[in-house]
Amino acid sequence: MSTAELHTLTGAYALHALPESEQRAFEQHLEDCEACAQEVRELSATAARLGLAVAETPPRELRERVLREITTVRQEAPAHGRRERASGKGRTGRWYAYALAACVAAAAAFGGVAVWQNQLAQDARQEANQAQRQNEELARVLSAPDAKTSSGELTGGARGTVVVSQSQNRAVFLASGMAPPPSGKVYQIWFNDEGTMRSAGLMDPKASDDAVLLNGPVDQASGMGITVEPAGGSAEPTSDPVALMDFPTA
Repeated sequence: MSTAELHTLTGAYALHALPESEQRAFEQHLEDCEACAQEVRELSATAARLGLAVAETPPRELRERVLREITTVRQEAPAHGRRERASGKGRTGRWYAYALAACVAAAAAFGGVAVWQNQLAQDARQEANQAQRQNEELARVLSAPDAKTSSGELTGGARGTVVVSQSQNRAVFLASGMAPPPSGKVYQIWFNDEGTMRSAGLMDPKASDDAVLLNGPVDQASGMGITVEPAGGSAEPTSDPVALMDFPTA
């Protein structure tokens, strides 16, 4: 296997997807290639983050324990009710009406809470499913047989690595050591289509290390850039780029 071919195996090695013979050859290559070693460290860290991002279903024992504990808590009788009973039968009807109204109000309130909780649960499931799909797409790019990488230093001592797969027609940007954007701003990534910048998504403003699956296909883009934009992003760049990177060539 040629050195040029070994340079393309960083993603597959980080995901433990190499056969034993290629793994041994690549590990020997790592001893003499600091660039590949750095990319493997970054891709391995990203793979670990993807694993941690997978949602876990709470154990059944948790639900059963909560329901069991509820039955052991005794609810104190309302003091107002005791006073009404002691005052005689004349107020019994009025107290019953009050109690009935309170029950109806409580039922309505709890019904509203149940709807609200159900909506929150649905939103959480949708977000989890979306994140899982995005993580799966990101992993497919990183592990694609034709995935190629290019790394470089960014402003402020940060480092960026871009991984491009022509078969997937997608790209992933890995950043480490990024300084946070100014308050109310966000880093926006752009495809460079022969000098025309096409939005490729936003970075997490709270993460100094981030892995971003660029939105949209690579197509004929020759590289990418990063600008500082207002929260929510912009339709076109409004600031000078803080980073410009060329995509790896075949």
